[in-house]
Amino acid sequence: QVQLAESGGGLVQAGGSLRLSCAVSARTFSTYAMGWFRQAPGKERVIVAAISRRGASKYYSDSVEGRFTIARDNAKNTMYLEMNNLTLEDTAVYYCAAEDSGTYYYTQEGRYSYWGQGTQVTVSS
Repeated sequence: QVQLAESGGGLVQAGGSLRLSCAVSARTFSTYAMGWFRQAPGKERVIVAAISRRGASKYYSDSVEGRFTIARDNAKNTMYLEMNNLTLEDTAVYYCAAEDSGTYYYTQEGRYSYWGQGTQVTVSS
């Protein structure tokens, strides 16, 4: 059973930074494509960033390109999301997701089999 646990969320002022972590319990974490999604109040869950199993390929949504950085440490079974210059529009529950297949990344929610419980990020003015 693969389990994902997000951490690092919290309350931050606009312009500030946060780093989210996603710890994955999997024997072969390095075979999993990973992604970060977020769901704002009253909105659908959307892709934020994704990373291939060895970190060579990365994807960012237009809304976070240049501000967020996705990374992974396969030796620690952990994925990260460094978030800088946060805005009010970044307020959401952030989820990490994993899928054990392929060599690339996935941007569609339905491609991921495993999900964390989510961590709240609140950006205040």
